[in-house]
Amino acid sequence: MNNKKVLQGFLIGLLATIIGVFLSSIFLGKLSGRSDSILEVLEAAQFEGFLGKLISLGAILNLICFFYFIRKKQDSRAAGVLTATIIIAVSTFLIKL
Repeated sequence: MNNKKVLQGFLIGLLATIIGVFLSSIFLGKLSGRSDSILEVLEAAQFEGFLGKLISLGAILNLICFFYFIRKKQDSRAAGVLTATIIIAVSTFLIKL
């Protein structure tokens, strides 16, 4: 495997998760009926104990990236996205403890 491509996939996986968390925060802010900003939703998530769930929702975009790289036969990048997903899953588990 090419380490540079694995690193690129890892960074893409992290970026996809960050974008997914922001999109989930925006959606939850609109769904609550108030005009909560992203930071207010993230603070409320941490305070109320559902930050791990919010991060898990954000990681769904990694599925799209992973299957895109598999379809394009870029297995090294797909491995990087998978590594990022595993690290995010472990981090989410540690947050819930």
